[in-house]
Amino acid sequence: MSKQIIVVFGATGKQGGSVVSSLLSDSAAGKFHVRAITRDVTKASAKALALKGAEIVAADLSDGESIQKALKGAYGVYAVTNYWDHHSAELEFAQGKNIADACKKEGIQHLVWSSLLNVTKLSGGILSQVHHFDSKAKVEEYIRSEGIPATFMLPGFYMSNIPGGNLRKTPEGTWKLALPIPGDSPIPLFASEYDTGKFVKGILLKRDETLGKRIYAATKYYTPLEILATFKDEYPNAGKVAVFSELPHAVFKGILAAAGMPEVAQEELLENMRLMPEFGYYGGEALDSSVDSGGCRPGEKWVSAASTSCD
Repeated sequence: MSKQIIVVFGATGKQGGSVVSSLLSDSAAGKFHVRAITRDVTKASAKALALKGAEIVAADLSDGESIQKALKGAYGVYAVTNYWDHHSAELEFAQGKNIADACKKEGIQHLVWSSLLNVTKLSGGILSQVHHFDSKAKVEEYIRSEGIPATFMLPGFYMSNIPGGNLRKTPEGTWKLALPIPGDSPIPLFASEYDTGKFVKGILLKRDETLGKRIYAATKYYTPLEILATFKDEYPNAGKVAVFSELPHAVFKGILAAAGMPEVAQEELLENMRLMPEFGYYGGEALDSSVDSGGCRPGEKWVSAASTSCD
């Protein structure tokens, strides 16, 4: 029996790399042939994937023709785009649309799109600057409108953002977890380099159960205070002097400004953080509700796998 070809975009990044490793590492390797997509097949990270057993193919997300060639003969696709490469919601949507159009032309049987919620809609316009969420959500809407068989994986809050960034040692020798949200805010934690592949592999192996649905990809909701308590348990000596600090919004943006981040990105990241206590990262939904309802509100379901709205 021939293996199903799974095309993985962003294969040398954290999400895509995790998918490649997961599909090649266990019994799934007997079912799937992994075609890893990168812009530069000569770089070391691409060669490392080849050593693991992946087929390496070059393609550019801004070049629809190169994407279509990369999909030839494929059964499934995992696709992720990186807004932070260019800080352009318009370009991210265009790249996602290119992938979707190529999937439709090539008759892809299962597209797994790395999506996020539309924060502007969720918040009623109060949080309208979280562009890297909204642009991915708009790609999801387009995929549904085109009737492409797909599942939508929504990654949680990257755990890698915490150590060294939000949790750090102060000059006085104490440890501080500093965030612009209350200490009881629910944060759905997600280790992208380890967890992405687990979720995607499960989605691909459970196509019938997941098709047309949103999958909330996070381990569990943790509050900042719970994160700090875990840090204290794991590092008792350091934890003796570890505290949580709720930063005023202006102070948070000032820290980002000092790091060289432009104003528009400062506001985007602030609103991204505000999303969790004010509206919920997943709109206040339990993590397992996504499997049951497809990511709609309680009592609602997507009209169809191709629908852009719930009923």
